Order: sequence, then structure tokens, then C-alpha cells
Amino acid sequence: MASGVSKDEIRAQVRALGFDAVGFAPASLPLEAGENLTQFLTLGRHGEMAWMEARAEQRSAPQALWPEARSVIMLGVNYGPDEDPLAALTQKSSAAISVYAQNKDYHQLIKKRLKRLARWLIENHGGDVKVFVDTAPVMEKPLATKAGIGWQGKHTNLVSREFGSWLFLGSIFTTLDIDADAPETDHCGSCQNCLDICPTNAFPAPYQLDARRCLSYLTIEHGGPIPARFRKAMGNRIYGCDDCLAVCPWNKFASLSQETAFHAREELRAPSLGELAALDDRAFRDMFSGSPIKRTGRNRFVRNVLIAIGNSQDRALAPSAQALLDDDNALVRGAAIWALRQLLDVGDIDALRRRFIEQEKDADALAEWAY
Repeated sequence: MASGVSKDEIRAQVRALGFDAVGFAPASLPLEAGENLTQFLTLGRHGEMAWMEARAEQRSAPQALWPEARSVIMLGVNYGPDEDPLAALTQKSSAAISVYAQNKDYHQLIKKRLKRLARWLIENHGGDVKVFVDTAPVMEKPLATKAGIGWQGKHTNLVSREFGSWLFLGSIFTTLDIDADAPETDHCGSCQNCLDICPTNAFPAPYQLDARRCLSYLTIEHGGPIPARFRKAMGNRIYGCDDCLAVCPWNKFASLSQETAFHAREELRAPSLGELAALDDRAFRDMFSGSPIKRTGRNRFVRNVLIAIGNSQDRALAPSAQALLDDDNALVRGAAIWALRQLLDVGDIDALRRRFIEQEKDADALAEWAY
């Protein structure tokens, strides 16, 4: 039985706090959601993201995470960009950065709003609450579908009829019984634009993702060298990939985010690859303070920049890569070698190889000369 909590009252408070979407669902998920997660993990499609497997039971069942939960309030904040993310891919000597990472880290901003809403909910309606933003074992997208905010498209991401591909999600679990909203239905139809555009064929089938092939995973979560078979496909994408999101036809209804913290910083709109390659650890931390990019660390980030330099076909960027042959980090050195192999003539490469071997650098970096 519902507790008589006014959803209209909650919705009004939600809007006042700056959320753009809200929906209500029971604290449960259909069996299909858990089965899909089990298949994903069993096939190893989560790659190095061991945290997904470690708490899989809680992830697939909200009440396994918190047995007292009765309802879930799902919330969304629009982060719609002011330009087509695919346009940056044509600027080969500049970097393409995923829309969500072009300014402030959304986690902290949204969590603060969730806590304010949670306090209001307790003060006005009682009960107990827990708030989550993407860092706990919560399957936000299936819950958002159940709460009517959107549906999981064939690319497995959430699609909204009102906001297209561009919603950050957060949730409040509560012990209150709140009437559920009608779940959203799938409106993808026969469209498979998101599947067709993927540069690495990361979708084994509609509604299935192999993260090990996904450029978002490879540029952010993957810790070692980028697998050789995916380097060319990276193009100039150095942090994340928006291709499957940007091509969705439902974006025709999307709008620019009203949250200025999510508007792109000018210096992160197609920044120079040469300038990014020159960042040392301190400069990297200063440039990306408060940004989700900071989480990757300088070495992994510069690894990505060097792959983009190798794909640029811009020989003027070769000195930026050559300067990193003596970097303290083997991951960076190896990526610099690969970049130079794409940009330089055979004679120049041989001279660099001889010098590098004479310096007796580590085996992993040396192996890149043989690629």
C-alpha cells in the first residue's frame, strides 16, 4: 500500500533543486536485469572492472543492497551539449573529449542535490533514505526505465524522449512506500544507428555491450597499453567516446543543459594534442582539478593523447611524441614509440630505435618498436 506521499509535492521540490527528470519505482528489478548482468560478467565483458563482479548480487537486486528499501526515486540532470560531439572527430590535430567530461565532475554536484532532497523528504514525510550517484552497486539505467524516465537503447545507455542521450542519473532509496510510475517502453524501433557507428564494433548484438572493445572503457578504465587492434579506431578520442550517444535520433528533442557547471570549458573544446602531450603530473592535476578526467591520472591520459597524435597524420606533432621517449613511465614511452611509427619515415624511425635500444629501456616499451 502507498503511504500517501504526494508525488506532485516531491516533483515540485525536485525541480526547485535543479533536477530535470524524476520518476518513482519499487525497490526491485525484473529478473531480466540480473540475468543480463550475469551474462555480461560470465563472458568477461566487464574487462578490468572487477568491482562490477565483486558486488553483482547487490547490483542486480536493490533490496540486496539495502533490505529496508521500499521505493526508489530516480532523478536525472540534463547535460545536453551546445554542439554536435561528432564534429570534434574531424579535427585530427586536436583532442575529442566526451561531453560529460568537458567541465565539472557530475558526481559531487548531483550528490549534493540528492542529499538536500533526502533531508527534505525525511523532514516532510519521515522514513529513512540512502543516496547513490554512479559509485555504488546500483543499476541506474534499469531503475530509470522502471521509473519511466527513459529506456535502455540498443547501445545499453538510457534514452529519454525529452532529453535524448544526455541525462546524468542519481537515485534515492527510501523506506517509504511511494506509488510507482509507469515504466517507459522501448522506442528504438528498427533504428540501429548506435550500433552501426561504433568504431570498434563493441556491440555483439542489440542491447549488449562488450566493454573490452568500447573506447570509453579503453581510454578511461583500461590501465595498460591500448590494444593494437583498437588504436586506429580511437582516432583523436582521448577520453571517452560519444558516437553511439550523439547519433541517436531522439537527440532532436534534446536541449542545452541549464547547469553551467556542465557547459564545456573553452580550453576543453578540441584542445591541442601537442599541448596536452606536454603535461607533466602537476600540470595535469592543475588543468583537470574538479574534472572527472583527473581520475585517470596523467600517465594513462598522455597514453591516449599519444595514440591520437599517431592517428593525426600531422608530422608537426612528431616532436611532441619524441619528447616523451624519455618519460619516466613505460606506458607513456610505449605510446610515444607507436605514435612516431605512424608519423615518421623508416629511416627516422630506425635512428630512434637504435638510440632507444642503446639506453636499455624496459621490455614493454621496446616491444612497441616491433608493432
